[in-house]
Amino acid sequence: MEPATSVSDGSGMRTTAFTGDISWHPALKAAVLLGIPAGVLSSGVSSLSLFWGVAAAAWAVSLYAKRASGGWLSMGMGARIGLVTGLFASWLMVSIDGIGIWMARFVWHQGGQIDSTFSTKIEDSLKFNQQLWAGMGFASAQITQTTQFTRSWMLSPEGRAGIALAAFLETALFLVLFATIGGVVGARFLAQPRRPTA
Repeated sequence: MEPATSVSDGSGMRTTAFTGDISWHPALKAAVLLGIPAGVLSSGVSSLSLFWGVAAAAWAVSLYAKRASGGWLSMGMGARIGLVTGLFASWLMVSIDGIGIWMARFVWHQGGQIDSTFSTKIEDSLKFNQQLWAGMGFASAQITQTTQFTRSWMLSPEGRAGIALAAFLETALFLVLFATIGGVVGARFLAQPRRPTA
């Protein structure tokens, strides 16, 4: 448990302010408890994944404050608990998504559909890039050469794997970032101190 000091909250009441480190055993319990639903709900690259990260981290900080400290938590402490919650949620999210893609390709034999959708998105992206480069004044021959090289790399097995991994990591990093912010929000607004009883 953190060492505590008695401080005034401005209203004449004395409250407990914790000045030491986080008690990680209850903090990890809260992070895992809230990280599991956040990771599951964020799988499938959900548009609400960032919301789940913020909500889970804020709730984890609030739960930790109620069960472990009973006093003020600094925003830095909230950020660290939120970071751990986000790391766990993002790991679970990437694991679920990776297993889902593997199952779709090799168990349910949907590889052709996955490749077709991926190729369509790549072609749309290349068309947009061609228009952008033409608007910037690049020569047609240079645009064609660059487009062919980009297409051959992105449609290669290595390119497909790299793009999929980059998409997963980008979502995971944003989830961790927003969970850290959620931890700060939880420490600031949800981790209220307990008033001393008479």
